[in-house]
Amino acid sequence: MNPPYAIFVTSLGGPEVLQAGPIDMPVAGPGQVVIEHSAIAVNYVDIYLRAGQPHGHNPEPPFVPGISAVGRVLEVGAGVSDLQVGDRITYANAGVGCYCTHVAIPADRAVKVPAALDDIRVAAGLLRALTAQYLLKQMRPMAAGETVLVHAAAGGVGQLLVQWAKRLGLKVIATVGSDAKVITAHELGADAVINYRTQDFVAEVARITGGEGVSVVYDSVGHDTFTGSLACLAPKGLAINYGTASGHVENFSLQTLHARSLWVCRPTLRTYIAKRADLLAMCEEVFALLADKTIRLDIAALLPLLRAGKAHSLLESRSTQGAIVLLPATS
Repeated sequence: MNPPYAIFVTSLGGPEVLQAGPIDMPVAGPGQVVIEHSAIAVNYVDIYLRAGQPHGHNPEPPFVPGISAVGRVLEVGAGVSDLQVGDRITYANAGVGCYCTHVAIPADRAVKVPAALDDIRVAAGLLRALTAQYLLKQMRPMAAGETVLVHAAAGGVGQLLVQWAKRLGLKVIATVGSDAKVITAHELGADAVINYRTQDFVAEVARITGGEGVSVVYDSVGHDTFTGSLACLAPKGLAINYGTASGHVENFSLQTLHARSLWVCRPTLRTYIAKRADLLAMCEEVFALLADKTIRLDIAALLPLLRAGKAHSLLESRSTQGAIVLLPATS
């Protein structure tokens, strides 16, 4: 076994502040399990916290980033009865950083991984699929035939949103940032695709919908798209800002929503999986989705954990298609 180590955010700043350092082998306290990681997800929230962008929780450096990973149980603490050494598990939002080789987490945050799923697909897809699940199935009842707009449709969450929305019978308009991603979004099943770098997506949505607008906008971009997202909505439409890849949405007048009775929401996955019963129910649905090999889940990069800074640079460039996964066992 290699000596345990972690990647630390040594100060707030760019990818260069991510530095490796040794850690003590964790010990399982009451109600905890110790996990040896095999695959670690890279998510935008990792960048928000590293850069000090205001979020729901902003730890002070030095801290270990990361919120979702896959691994095997090495040790079980007192009071834990439903997990045992050797179990393959995954977790999200366990209250610990996961850019590390080993970690102790609360056992009630760990979910056993079905044998049909490999570690990398789970690491790449868990958080994204959980996000897509609550966005599509818990935020607003949607009827087959309704039209939705998905920003960043070729990205990690966007890919799953497009495919799942089509399975629910929705009409999907997708926006992407390059001609190559236009092809990807069409392959995923989007009914119409807009390159927002070369086209006015508001005008295009109006043209595609005959001026009616869309029922829901799924917006993970934030600053650069949100005002336009509101303009794309039909009366009583809902704009969901679930990410801020281009920066926070600036203050806007509430009166902007008045004329068409619009709705706005800024949700977070953490609240939807806070109760273990909800976490398990959502994971059951998500595991079934990920086990379906017809669901496309692009892996943009597999990198050694020691190259976490490179992973952040790739994700921040917004040039990647799909997920980035860090591998602790690779040097």
